[in-house]
Amino acid sequence: MNRTLAALLSGLLFGVGLVVSGMTDPANVMGFLDVTGNFRPALAGVMGGAVLVHALGLRLGSSRSPVARASLTPRKAEIDGALVLGAAVFGVGWGLGGYCPGPGIVSMGQGSASATVFVLASLVGIFGANVFQRGVTASPSSFRVVSTSTNSAAEAK
Repeated sequence: MNRTLAALLSGLLFGVGLVVSGMTDPANVMGFLDVTGNFRPALAGVMGGAVLVHALGLRLGSSRSPVARASLTPRKAEIDGALVLGAAVFGVGWGLGGYCPGPGIVSMGQGSASATVFVLASLVGIFGANVFQRGVTASPSSFRVVSTSTNSAAEAK
């Protein structure tokens, strides 16, 4: 199976999983975050499943493939201000919008206007942060995209 077909099938499976689990409904996210009101714990199960799949990928995939190792291993291990700020902005956006990127894109594909606004605002934020970061540090190398080609282990160095 070629890489494009594998990527397409993986994305399709991921999108179907998000729809089936109800994670494309912002009310589920809002309910999960509303621990003092109408709490909906289903998102915890979805997150737990995602952590399990990722842990298995780290354990099995990274030992067999330099491509998997390069894409699954963080580029830096320290927690710095940029990481904390990025996590805070992500969390605020998630809480206010009820979407994170995956469900936002799937919901946008289903024709949701609020998801379309969320995804577009996310893209503006991503590009704005890159422009700001480059202006502050003058280090464009920190914004490389790791390729999934057979050379990606070498490219990630």
